[in-house]
Amino acid sequence: MSNASAISQPFLGPYPERVFPRENWFDRFGVAASGPLLRWKRSRRARFDELVRLIDAHGARLRHVSDDHILNAAETLRQLLRREGLDKDALVAESFALVREIAQRRLQMRPYDVQLMGGLVLLRGMVAEMEAGEGKTLTATLPACTAALAGIPVHIITVNDYLASRDTELMRPIYKALGLTVGTIIQGMSPAQRQQAYACDITYCTNKEVAFDYLKDRIALGEKRNRTHLRLERLYGKESRLGRLLLRGLHFGIVDEADSALIDEARTPLIISGAGNVDEEKRFYEQALAIAGQLIKHHDFEINERERRLLLTKRGKQRTKELTESFGGLWRGTQRREELVRQALTAQHMYIRDKHYILKEGKIQIVDEYTGRVMPDRSWEQGLHQMIERKEDCELTDRRETLARISYQRFFRRYLRLAGMTGTAREVTGELWSVYRLHVVRLPTNRPVQRNPKRKEVCLTAEEKWEAVANQIAQVHVQGQPVLVGTRSVQASEHLSQILKARGLVHELLNARQDENEAQIVARAGEEGRITIATNMAGRGTDIKLSPGVAERGGLHVIMTELHEAKRIDRQLIGRCGRQGDPGSYSAILSLEDELARVYCNKIVSGIAGLLTRLGLGRLTGTWTLRSGQRGAERLHSRIRRELIKTDEQLDTALAFSGRPE
Repeated sequence: MSNASAISQPFLGPYPERVFPRENWFDRFGVAASGPLLRWKRSRRARFDELVRLIDAHGARLRHVSDDHILNAAETLRQLLRREGLDKDALVAESFALVREIAQRRLQMRPYDVQLMGGLVLLRGMVAEMEAGEGKTLTATLPACTAALAGIPVHIITVNDYLASRDTELMRPIYKALGLTVGTIIQGMSPAQRQQAYACDITYCTNKEVAFDYLKDRIALGEKRNRTHLRLERLYGKESRLGRLLLRGLHFGIVDEADSALIDEARTPLIISGAGNVDEEKRFYEQALAIAGQLIKHHDFEINERERRLLLTKRGKQRTKELTESFGGLWRGTQRREELVRQALTAQHMYIRDKHYILKEGKIQIVDEYTGRVMPDRSWEQGLHQMIERKEDCELTDRRETLARISYQRFFRRYLRLAGMTGTAREVTGELWSVYRLHVVRLPTNRPVQRNPKRKEVCLTAEEKWEAVANQIAQVHVQGQPVLVGTRSVQASEHLSQILKARGLVHELLNARQDENEAQIVARAGEEGRITIATNMAGRGTDIKLSPGVAERGGLHVIMTELHEAKRIDRQLIGRCGRQGDPGSYSAILSLEDELARVYCNKIVSGIAGLLTRLGLGRLTGTWTLRSGQRGAERLHSRIRRELIKTDEQLDTALAFSGRPE
């Protein structure tokens, strides 16, 4: 029941993973043509309803038995699953019934029918689209326990270290009651600790940690990876390559917030690098920044903000040559000279403090554009990181040289069985199928959604927008309703914070500078009269519970201050309110000076929208303009992801020919 296409082949040697052969245009056409029919066939709800009834029947027989009887039943089921596999509906239903009964006894959490359906979707290698607040953490335990009992190692992949640790400890009693082991992978662990965690039946980890650990294993394996070589090396024990590996292969991956890991972050390749011996180059960074400061935008260089690229013009190349004529060393080579100056211009004009990075303890720390979280162990490549360090007058670190690279797309496709869950997948159904062979099944909510949309407001300038946001916060706050305001950058969140302070409105600020307290801040966002300003992270994975009396006041109110480059991210923010049948409301207060309008919208259309807004007629036109920019950004990013796959395939071929690791 694997989700992979028929043309992909599993490698079941000492390091199991799936190998996707390079596809030609005919393969891609066949996948695209067959997708809708296969998605319809595999996602039929009737089949899941039937299995839920079978689970209920098994569950009825477990309600009055002892814990010892359940443990014995789990051991018997383990033997049957290992012999029969995961294709027997009766065994799967019995396993789900056991997990549900244990969750009720140990955690006082009994999975709802929609969670049982979600677990079945995951076990069958598909993506379960479940509304925010529907209990995805508990849902994942159902297929995880079933697969682990069948002897299949499981990775439950979350978006940050906090959620990986929290979910491990929260769900540990369920696994322990079934005789299963569970481990956690977080940043800063030693190789020995990682090996121990991956050796468990079920391992919670983040997408970045598991992908980088996989790359480290690829480096350790080198070019001789065939089964015979590796088995012979076992004679050397821990000194063999197998003894140095972190993972046991890629068996079953359950990806939480699947759209974030599989789509949003798929534009960025993952790179493992080592320190290069480039001390003699450090003085050139300062020279490059000085030269870049003398070049003029639109004359010497052009910036393509849509594709985040900077190009030197013919005049700029000549000007660079003139300014470096008296220099020697690296400045003599045309390509190296122009690349140094281009990197310096990129650092000066395209990477903005408190948006793309923050300064923390005198160091540059990258801010993840999708989550708003800092990534302290990451750095930009090809000297860009050092350019930004010199720009901010920080201590220079060594430039990094690439040792291995892979994209999330290629990494996740290598799981023998892959599944995901998220609240926002419908917009990328086609891409999830074409890239990962993942079907999306949309599940109903356990209780009816009571989320009340308010009127959108489009302002002409950013200044007008922030005043309108502050006014709405004050109005809602007076009514005792809690407010969560979503912003796109650290800079924007702190700007709004200053406005609220000037008005005497007490609030909590959550951005990359306070991400250690993220879960606590978000968990309190549902208290009466509380105001919370948050960047993109908005506590994904953390429940916002309403305090007593808040539901009667209308529940949590969410204010969106800028459209994101994907409509799904807007829906994620909106999904913070109205969870599990609670009341809630949301509104959008936008500006024609927002980044989406400035970078992605047609200039003529933006001008007309601005004129109509001045005349008081621009609300609908302005919304349409911003939405058209959003659609343009989605198309562009989809194209970039497709190109990254092609680049990865070409690089893989080149590396295979040269004998180097990925």
